Amino acid sequence: MRRNQISITEDPLSFLLKQNLIKENKITNAAYLLFKKNDSIITTIELGRFQNEILIKDSARTKSDVLTQIDQVLDFVRKHINKQVIITGQAQNIQKWQYPLDAIREIVLNMIIHRDYRSSSDSIVKIFDEKIEFYNPGRLPENITVEDLISNTYRSTPRNKQIADFCKDMGLIEKYGSGIGRILNSFDQEKLPKPKFQNISEGFMVTVFSEKIDNKLVNTETTQESLTSGEFRMTGGQTGGQTGGQTGGQTDLTSSQVSVLNIIRSNNKVSRNEIAKMLKISPSAVQKHIANLKLKNAIERIGGDFGGYWIVKY
Repeated sequence: MRRNQISITEDPLSFLLKQNLIKENKITNAAYLLFKKNDSIITTIELGRFQNEILIKDSARTKSDVLTQIDQVLDFVRKHINKQVIITGQAQNIQKWQYPLDAIREIVLNMIIHRDYRSSSDSIVKIFDEKIEFYNPGRLPENITVEDLISNTYRSTPRNKQIADFCKDMGLIEKYGSGIGRILNSFDQEKLPKPKFQNISEGFMVTVFSEKIDNKLVNTETTQESLTSGEFRMTGGQTGGQTGGQTGGQTDLTSSQVSVLNIIRSNNKVSRNEIAKMLKISPSAVQKHIANLKLKNAIERIGGDFGGYWIVKY
């Protein structure tokens, strides 16, 4: 038997008995969640890649067993975040992700292991240009505060102890209560903002932040294959930007604004509707990005909608 790259060589019944996943000749709830064959709404996780708070660019849903969900959620996150490939001149290049993947994996594991599966709410992962939100049904225990969590001054009490014990035995987690520290250390080592932990509604949410996209434009479709040693290219992530432009001193553009700017740079007579079709977003969203670019003095419109043109100011 194999789940989530875990090989189980003994017969299933003996294995379940050894793991205390069968009681009074019946499988436990934990056994069902770990090894169920069919999808069910109990384990639903909603996944989304958001252009902004209301516009969704891509979405997925998983209702699998919780072990399979670990990989499914991580695959979706990797699909929609950026990866920096640093050309070193050596046999192997260096890959640096927008977020530390070991920390993201730890967050996903905690989300799945500590979820309140009695709740009718779904777990939700929302990926934005510069942050990811991981929401999970089930608040912190009443005797543990967010401050306790961050300072590691608490005793871990797993909500789903059988699932937690199984994941620990299989090597998926190290020990109870150590995950938050590893998450914080990983973000600190990458010099990224500290993740935000909060009880919200009837659940718990972790928000991670990346550095703002500055003067490095995001490339999702083409790459510069002639890069020299020490240069880099950005791949992965579906932010719609393209390489090749010069952003000068502007450092506060979002990836969406960069995408609009690059289209205007390549065709200074392009219309809002044409930009919307290229980026597969609404004309009103394009108008909002254009208004922000004007406020940041990045572009200027000369003439009207018909016969006019854009000037890129840097």
